[in-house]
Amino acid sequence: MTHSKVRNTVSDTGVRTIALDDPDKRNALSLELLDDLIGALGSARSDPDTRCVVLASTHPKVFCAGGNLAAFGDDASIVDKHLANDRFPLLFKLLGELGKPSICAVGGHALAGGFGLTLACDLILARESATFGTPEINVGIFPFMLMALLYRNLPRKRVNQLMLLGERVSAHEAHELGFVNRVVPDGDDFDAAVMEWADRLASKSPVLMRFGKEAMHRQDGMHYDDALDYLQAQLSLAFATEDAREGLTAFLEKREPSWTGR
Repeated sequence: MTHSKVRNTVSDTGVRTIALDDPDKRNALSLELLDDLIGALGSARSDPDTRCVVLASTHPKVFCAGGNLAAFGDDASIVDKHLANDRFPLLFKLLGELGKPSICAVGGHALAGGFGLTLACDLILARESATFGTPEINVGIFPFMLMALLYRNLPRKRVNQLMLLGERVSAHEAHELGFVNRVVPDGDDFDAAVMEWADRLASKSPVLMRFGKEAMHRQDGMHYDDALDYLQAQLSLAFATEDAREGLTAFLEKREPSWTGR
């Protein structure tokens, strides 16, 4: 399947890199780019050979500038704009329900909806010069759908500050706040750092990754007692897989496991 606004490549180790590819518009989230990204992630979810997904950008200094402001100001009806905006929650949910681990490789600025894309991924690696922010209030909009991700990843008062003042945070501040996992110095090989983590993720059992990812997503909004009951059942299912038995056997035999994905 061809996605004109994203580049889609798969390595020999099963790492699928989906790169936003509309650099002239700083990867602004147009309807076309959103549709292409949703399609690419759908392909990744259904592909058994994809073991890890890296979300990246072809722009050297920008991961994603956010929503396409021109579309917000066009003459489309409010109803049409409302329906078009369903792509954002669909995209955020798709990343949560991918069934494979995801890394966001933030090589440049991640703003507004682009910030949301980063938070929807499992892990975030950022180049030192990258920034994150919610500048919507500065142009008379507000990051409504982004709130669901912001309040689940950052301290509440810091989210308030970002949204109400339209501020940005640096990659190092993002790491201190806990939503960026690793900051890569600008002089280092950023792509190599990303692939090192991606290859490690791709080497794990795909069936256990799928079970684990689903549990991570589903238990998040559960009542504590309900979450424990659900997770106990998932643990029992995990023990029934071939990969769980292989992992234990390999550990006892002091060798690397050979996963079957079953």
